[in-house]
Amino acid sequence: MVSALDKAIFTARQGARVAWFYGHYLAAQRRQQLPKRKSGDTFRPQATLPDRRRLMADLSGLFEREVQNAEQGIYALPVDHDGGVLNMLSKSRAFFTDLSEVNRRRAEKNVHEVREVEKADNLPSYFLQNFHFQTGGYLTDGSAELYDMQVEVLFTGAANAMRRQALVSMHEYMKDRDQRTLRLLDVASGTGRFLQFVKKTYPRLAVVGLDLSKAYLEEAARHLKPYSGVKTILANAENMPLNDGSQDVITSIYLFHELPPKVRRTIAGEIARVLKPGGRFIFVDSIQHGDVEGYDGLLELFAAGFYEPYMSTYVVEDFKEMFVEAGLELTGQSRAFLSKVLTFDKPG
Repeated sequence: MVSALDKAIFTARQGARVAWFYGHYLAAQRRQQLPKRKSGDTFRPQATLPDRRRLMADLSGLFEREVQNAEQGIYALPVDHDGGVLNMLSKSRAFFTDLSEVNRRRAEKNVHEVREVEKADNLPSYFLQNFHFQTGGYLTDGSAELYDMQVEVLFTGAANAMRRQALVSMHEYMKDRDQRTLRLLDVASGTGRFLQFVKKTYPRLAVVGLDLSKAYLEEAARHLKPYSGVKTILANAENMPLNDGSQDVITSIYLFHELPPKVRRTIAGEIARVLKPGGRFIFVDSIQHGDVEGYDGLLELFAAGFYEPYMSTYVVEDFKEMFVEAGLELTGQSRAFLSKVLTFDKPG
């Protein structure tokens, strides 16, 4: 049972987080040059944009859902901890220091600096880009340390809450099963934020985080150090070093919008291969065109302003068809603010 006091504390904490990250977002916008078209004209989305009141109302709805999830016993009422005051100030300083470099790359349309990084050897070319114009792409320690701050600023403090909506589908799958006998794989686990939420909710569940970036896996290991039953694998999701039918649950959080269309299908096939018959795959990623009335312009602006080279194909991709062709069945879908959650089950 969630008490009125618990709700009030949660609301106050999330309000403070939103104010902190939204303040950074507004400050970054003032320094940011608007994206340009190839012609040199300032980019303007063709579709309409939601106004600030609409965005704040939808964000509030996401946090209300978190309270409802806690009341239903899906997971404990979250306490998002971003470190102490000194740590937060240090991350803030690093964010604004890097912002000038981000704006330089945006102005120069320079998205391949990361290919000069020594650690870039033997990685696929689509991965060797400065996604979001960020320094180091996904390859350096500095990028891994700053990534969560950057994402929370982009989503005004909603990133953790959107990730946690995957736990709703997990709860449906886990409620009649013994977590000690199951295995979960998080594909493209990044800094391990989602796996932290999994381990807090299912402490005896064995989990594996798989990622292409050594730096990000090291950052994940730091966050996941307090938990047992955690393993990380440095590998390409196009060819996962895992046995057929070895995983009960597979999750993918914000991966597919950063993949070329052909690679999406390869990874979908790999997910279906390593998932057990009767297992569940949970997909969390950006909303697509037509998912939310009035939001398509926001997707256009995001792709242009933050360098998402595969977003134009992602927003029209038919993921139901893709995963059905791979051997899975769509069994659920929902929206979480600027994200969508799709649930696929493997017949068996």
